[in-house]
Amino acid sequence: MSDQGSSGLSGNAQSRWALVQALIAQHEHGVKPRLEQLWAYYRNPLELVGRSGTVQGASPTGWYRMAQERGLPTRVTGTSLDGVSAPSGRREVVIENDIGWRVGTMVDFMFGSPVRIESLAEDERVQEVIEGIIERVWEHSGGIALMQDIATLGHVYGYVDLLLRVDEDLLVGAGVETVHEAFSIEPIEPRRGVAIVSDSDYRELDAYAIHFERELNEVDEDGKNSLRNRFGRLVGASQERSARKRSTVTEVIDRGGWSLFEDGEFVSGGSRAVLGDVVPVVHIQNMSQPFVYAGLGEVEALIPLQDELNTRLSDRANRVTLQSFKMYLARGIEGFDGSGVGPGTVWSTDNPEASIVGFGGDASSPSEDSHIAEIREAMDKISGVPPLAGGVVKAKLGNLSSANALRVTLMGLIAKTMRKRVTYGRGIEQVSMLVLRALNEAGVVRVSESDRGVRVVWGALGPIGDEETLDAAQAKVELGVPEEQVLDELGLGESDPGIV
Repeated sequence: MSDQGSSGLSGNAQSRWALVQALIAQHEHGVKPRLEQLWAYYRNPLELVGRSGTVQGASPTGWYRMAQERGLPTRVTGTSLDGVSAPSGRREVVIENDIGWRVGTMVDFMFGSPVRIESLAEDERVQEVIEGIIERVWEHSGGIALMQDIATLGHVYGYVDLLLRVDEDLLVGAGVETVHEAFSIEPIEPRRGVAIVSDSDYRELDAYAIHFERELNEVDEDGKNSLRNRFGRLVGASQERSARKRSTVTEVIDRGGWSLFEDGEFVSGGSRAVLGDVVPVVHIQNMSQPFVYAGLGEVEALIPLQDELNTRLSDRANRVTLQSFKMYLARGIEGFDGSGVGPGTVWSTDNPEASIVGFGGDASSPSEDSHIAEIREAMDKISGVPPLAGGVVKAKLGNLSSANALRVTLMGLIAKTMRKRVTYGRGIEQVSMLVLRALNEAGVVRVSESDRGVRVVWGALGPIGDEETLDAAQAKVELGVPEEQVLDELGLGESDPGIV
């Protein structure tokens, strides 16, 4: 980015902009490449290497490559990471994305049902107003789908940041029923977000930068981004055409307000009144990691095992290909190569030394099967997600009742999800309390600091039978939990079930 971005800024702001530039450069060259690899292993997207759908333009070894192929050895892919082709050529490549379905299952366990946010205010009327506003704000921002996106980003990268945007012009004068339209909760993908943490406490933000490249609705006349330059293998010289212009956008959010830069030039900025000197960004760690801003993700620990699994599956596919056809070695028989092998075919010879030896076919390889099974079991242990969680039942669950047997089998996944509900729940609560603070500062809804506490009420986790559910509900009533709330948790109440 250009140093000209300081134009129009004060001396203090220029110093802050220089720091932002340095951190963005560090993020682009040191952090972002690693994050892109994590996303590639989770998503495993296809990369075109030939014209899709046209046989004539297709590569002789297929028209696509998958992201996880970068972890396979050269003897399988036929090409090293630096693009050098191997003498052996490309072999059969088998990719089984175990990482993707495991992360998807964890997200389903986290946000597979509506989530409720309860107010901890003492006055019941205040509780009702707060809960209604908070619920509408989350649903206006995306509802349960937004929470699933948050969980997906957190599971892949290890953390995710939530930005609370407030339209102060719309907030002032808004009514209780429409005030949610002034708020927007936006998840920031870690590849775009750069946290500027306090030099005395890594848990406290001094500022936050959002840096990304976008396409404009304008044509790039100089051809720097033409399709031929970017995808020369797919578009011939005669088909060269212009592409859309691109620009780099950087938004800096600090305690005093915000500043917007485009291609390094200052565009606009402003201050915030309703949130004061608070940076409206909430940090969520997937699983807490002490003394580090980023949390622990689910993809990184599985990558070595995923590479080993794909390597062994590819090796097995190559072996099966070589051994799938029965072959014969004939000695001392004339004309054997002139006819095929089949029922009713007879060869005769006067040579007493003649013989026909059959070999090939898919022979059993117990050590190979055992090794692949052990890799899968290791992935089960590291992720905490057994195949049963994905609906794959391989064996009997035991002599316990079905619910108890399932709960024991899924114990690792349940315990891990409970641990993560602490970090995600805290983040949801902090964003909700920022909303209440803005409402109070704007004078729309007066909420004292003591009444801004909220808590996340999660749905039931793990397989529970109807009889156990009813017993648990009756126990709650006996302990003094309102019957209406118990009926809501059972899905039999008349009130709103929560954020959907």
